[in-house]
Amino acid sequence: MQLQPSSRQCELIALARRLARERFAPRAGHHDRDASFPFDDYADLRTEGLLDLCVPERHGGLGADYETYCLVAEQLAQGNASTALTFNMHCLTMLMMGPIADNMAMPPAMRERHERLRAVKFREVVKDGAFYGQPHSEPVEQGETDTKLGVGGRRFGTTAQKVEGGYVVNGRKFFVSLGGCAPYYATPAIRLGDEPWIERTLYLQVPKDAPGVTFSDDWDPMGMRATVSRDMVLENVFVPDDAEVLPPGLFGAMYNAFPHLFLSFSATFLGLMQAAYDGALAYLTGRMPGAPVPHTELAAKGPAVAEMLLAIESARALYYRAISEAQVDAPLEAVQRARAAHITVQRSVVAVTQEAIRICGGRAFLKRYPLERYARDARAAALMRPWTEELATQQAWETALGLRPGGATGA
Repeated sequence: MQLQPSSRQCELIALARRLARERFAPRAGHHDRDASFPFDDYADLRTEGLLDLCVPERHGGLGADYETYCLVAEQLAQGNASTALTFNMHCLTMLMMGPIADNMAMPPAMRERHERLRAVKFREVVKDGAFYGQPHSEPVEQGETDTKLGVGGRRFGTTAQKVEGGYVVNGRKFFVSLGGCAPYYATPAIRLGDEPWIERTLYLQVPKDAPGVTFSDDWDPMGMRATVSRDMVLENVFVPDDAEVLPPGLFGAMYNAFPHLFLSFSATFLGLMQAAYDGALAYLTGRMPGAPVPHTELAAKGPAVAEMLLAIESARALYYRAISEAQVDAPLEAVQRARAAHITVQRSVVAVTQEAIRICGGRAFLKRYPLERYARDARAAALMRPWTEELATQQAWETALGLRPGGATGA
């Protein structure tokens, strides 16, 4: 068991920490107030090569695996949690196309075609700075996937009619992070037909300016405001065959075989916890600009500071163990540990960010300080499908009692 990051991971962690503290953090309040997308953060990500983080080295990227991505995202979130959460969408797309797909079963001809198609998409990321959103959330649809897809939440309300040279796609997506801001969106859809549902699952590259793609203008949430997660409508959108992000059928199979995908969200909230803790220390010791100096009642607040530290380190230890075990068809105990880590982070981030305000006192509630933003952003953790606290908890106890089909290796 490796308890320390590798030298390469340390380099990437240090890079992400520098970007978060020097560049993202000073701009985060502005983007939060205006609910504006952090294009400036993405310009920095591109300049520093981090848009290529999870692109395989043979395609010109940094070749980071799932674990390394999570360690980097934890650092980025300490500067701007919204930036880190949207970056998750892009990096998961790269990981799904790259190393995760490499570990999924595929016929040789399918694998050869996937290699050819993804080389083009990877090149756009590396050479042109392209990045991806992931419009996954849908209205609840009826049908076979309700009972046979082993994940919470729905993915296949969007349909794809096969036509010559591609597909005609129709659907409506909810909470599309980077809505109207990313060049591309990797969207699940289900091909119309009579074959088994999993064979009809598609994962398609849709350009933001494709005819028939529209985004709503309504985005005024409580927290994670800079994610710009607007609704997306696809109306008779033509998507060519070469725009397949994954081969037909692989998306549904991957969601069931690699449930650790959903644990990646927690990296952002783990970083947010650390930011709140560091912010509270800076406030209490007078290092945060505008904080009262000297702060009174430090001795009375010391135990609460210690409890925050214990919560963060406990969540981090469990989370690091869980991401180190991420693999296709992971053993049941590893999936259960991933659920436990996810739920622990969800619970802890709300408690720690709220406690940071309480121990700092009334003025810490003011928007001039970042603590109240951390607390608002933390509330999004419990809403992130498909592993909300309720769904992941249900899956955990159903698996423990043998009530989930096939031992519930999937989500």
